[in-house]
Amino acid sequence: MNKIFEKGGKLHWLRSTADAFDTFLAVPATVTRKGSHVRDAVDLKRIIIIALIAVIPAAVFGMWNVGYQHSLAVNGPSATPDILANFWYGFLKVLPLYLVAYIVGLVIEFGTAQIRGEEVNEGFLMTGFLVPLIVPVDVPLWMLAVVVAFATIIGKEVFGGTGMNILNPALLTRAFLFFSYPTSMSGSSVWISLGKNEQLVDGFTGATPLALDGAAQYSTSIWSEFLGTIPGSVGETSTLCILLGAVLLIWTGVASWKIMVSSVAGALLVGGIGQIAGITDIPCWEQLLLGGFAFGTVFMATDPVTSAQTETGKWIYGFLIGALCIMVRLFNPGFAEGMMLAILLCNTFAPLIDHVVVTSHIRKKFRKFKTA
Repeated sequence: MNKIFEKGGKLHWLRSTADAFDTFLAVPATVTRKGSHVRDAVDLKRIIIIALIAVIPAAVFGMWNVGYQHSLAVNGPSATPDILANFWYGFLKVLPLYLVAYIVGLVIEFGTAQIRGEEVNEGFLMTGFLVPLIVPVDVPLWMLAVVVAFATIIGKEVFGGTGMNILNPALLTRAFLFFSYPTSMSGSSVWISLGKNEQLVDGFTGATPLALDGAAQYSTSIWSEFLGTIPGSVGETSTLCILLGAVLLIWTGVASWKIMVSSVAGALLVGGIGQIAGITDIPCWEQLLLGGFAFGTVFMATDPVTSAQTETGKWIYGFLIGALCIMVRLFNPGFAEGMMLAILLCNTFAPLIDHVVVTSHIRKKFRKFKTA
């Protein structure tokens, strides 16, 4: 780093910002000179990069699907799945969302780091990448800026920044948008980009594909739900692409497979009970393909900061998320999707789950010690 940014230099007050750019693609020049330390190739930067790579397939497919759904809405059955044209349309629609999310979030990140005199962490790179994938593609940009600022300041920085927050910032963005601006998160056309076309096209706002008047071109077959050629949030429709990301996260050890498996188990159990009881006609396994369940399970529930830390706690945490998600879908007629609420609720209970697990383990060990 240039000496003018060091203590005593003319621009020392910009040290955090200069350090962030200096170490963005390079290894820091500082080394540990005394005391105990661990040599490891894995750090926060590498974890974030792996997570970003894992979510790219869902994002790329989602951009194509934005264009494809637009083509269906405008052209009807005559629409063709032109890969380049549809992707380019979706890319141009999603790009402003990324620009707003990153500009607003990073300005706050850099500003708080300067005020505290701390290094800028890479945590928001992942948050900023996820936010445009879980909001309506036509959400007003000023609205997105407001909710990103709220989630970054209230959901993250007030707790101390990356690694200290108790709620997932990306999901907090969606929750704030949902409860503050409900008309932009539900309704007739928020999930499908109509462009300049004034035609009203019913959209997809939750876990169950809605019956669309005069829109038989929308397929709700199992294959379309798995592949992702249905209306929905940009990154949440393709279960196939999400599974590709899950394989990478599990293989590299970045995300916990226990949380993913237990979340699926909880959803299947509650969904199966609801199916047997006649509450829903949707098979329990199909619940896994709908709404944001797959995306939330793989990329949100496994957030290492806000999830349970103990191995037993991860099983409990994941199971509760899956079970609560389906419970909301089955018993709350006013809100067809439950993944966001399930994860945020379990975020708040994650420390309690870990506390119970650790306390129970200590008591068990103490009883064995007394017996011996």
